[in-house]
Amino acid sequence: MPELIEIEAYRRLAEEAALDREIVDVVAPDAWWLKGGLTAEILRDALLGRRFTAARRIGKRLLLPTDGDGPLLGLRFGMTGRLLVDGAAGVDQLQYSSNRDVAAWDRLAVRFAGGGDLRVRDPRRLGGAELDPDEARLGPDATTLGPAGLRRALHGSRAPLKARLMDQARISGLGNLLVDEALFQAGLDPAREAGSLADTELRRLHRAMRRTLGDLTARGGSHTGETGPARRPEGVCPRDGTPMVRRTIGGRTTWSCPRHQR
Repeated sequence: MPELIEIEAYRRLAEEAALDREIVDVVAPDAWWLKGGLTAEILRDALLGRRFTAARRIGKRLLLPTDGDGPLLGLRFGMTGRLLVDGAAGVDQLQYSSNRDVAAWDRLAVRFAGGGDLRVRDPRRLGGAELDPDEARLGPDATTLGPAGLRRALHGSRAPLKARLMDQARISGLGNLLVDEALFQAGLDPAREAGSLADTELRRLHRAMRRTLGDLTARGGSHTGETGPARRPEGVCPRDGTPMVRRTIGGRTTWSCPRHQR
């Protein structure tokens, strides 16, 4: 599933291959996938004749500003969305999603002069496109978050620690797999109250988050964590062999070790 790491790969692909190309057509066949009152006609009129001038990312959202006084196209990818430019995918494989090339799953295609396009393929339709999204609604990007920012995000909260870390209004970019891996590395129970962490635990969590983001980016994706093979029935902790526990926390399937995550 696309999390911060995958969206950054999408951003790099868009930056390398989709900028400064004249947009000659926009195809958006799925009205459900367009958000904020957007329609296919409005989107086409807004982008036709323009060019993407940059590719930015905040959290799990890709932002593509256009030239002149044109709008900013915001893309969310949900659990199964992939970005392709001229047929090349930003990531080769998404965990927990189909990677088949099925045209019916294409929710958006921005076609360029001279051929080629930027498209989003989203089997489960959980992503979406929006014009000029409100970036202020998102918390600081996880890659820029310092210890003090993490403390502010968790302070006083009685929500489960995992749910708070995944709240995009508090911290932007962390999803199910990254949070489970960071909490595993930090030795913290995902169900603990977010505001209950001592200063030493906060510092340990921050180090684990930074290490997790760096290591999994180098390995190639959010699904490459140490806990990946253990996320299954009868899976065991890769550290101490304890059977992993499966729970639903913050509406998401959660795997943790009951022995060393406290």
